[in-house]
Amino acid sequence: MVALVSAFGLVLAVELLDKTLVATLVLTTRFRAWPVFAGVCVAFAVQCVIAVLFGKALTLLPDALVTTIVAVLFGVGAFMLLREGFSTGVDGEEDASRSGPNPVTFLRSAITSFGVLFAAEWGDASQLATASLAARFDNPFAVGLGAFVALVSVAGLAVFIGQKVRSRIRPKLIQRCAGFVFAGFSLFALAQLVF
Repeated sequence: MVALVSAFGLVLAVELLDKTLVATLVLTTRFRAWPVFAGVCVAFAVQCVIAVLFGKALTLLPDALVTTIVAVLFGVGAFMLLREGFSTGVDGEEDASRSGPNPVTFLRSAITSFGVLFAAEWGDASQLATASLAARFDNPFAVGLGAFVALVSVAGLAVFIGQKVRSRIRPKLIQRCAGFVFAGFSLFALAQLVF
């Protein structure tokens, strides 16, 4: 249960108002909601399986090496989040809601949504977190399920709440907080090597 809750909480914090939410939101403004949601859910499932398998493969290595790899993965995630959170670029994405949903088939909408989110999640902080947690806990199914449910929850927010959420919460603040949490996890893993 700890693995599931840890994965859910960490991935939800990382992905809330991240590119996953924005990409799903933009896709929903271009296509009908249901095929977008179906496509992104399949993309998240595949990405979670890959991340868990990578994390589980790490457990075949010696403990000190695994702890070092976990610390590095969390460190890389912290760097990515903090870099994005403190960047001075334009905050937000182009408003695509003016165009309205286009009449496209369910399959085409779902495949497009799958492709966009599958590509966007490679090397993402949530994928690194899922791999790290899978290496740390002895329950890869719970880690994968927690990460998947968190990603689906974020996609659900994007599809059903939409642009209103982005206008009320600053994405940079969430990214900064998540970056500091990742940095803490990285330091904690490094401390385990020493003590």
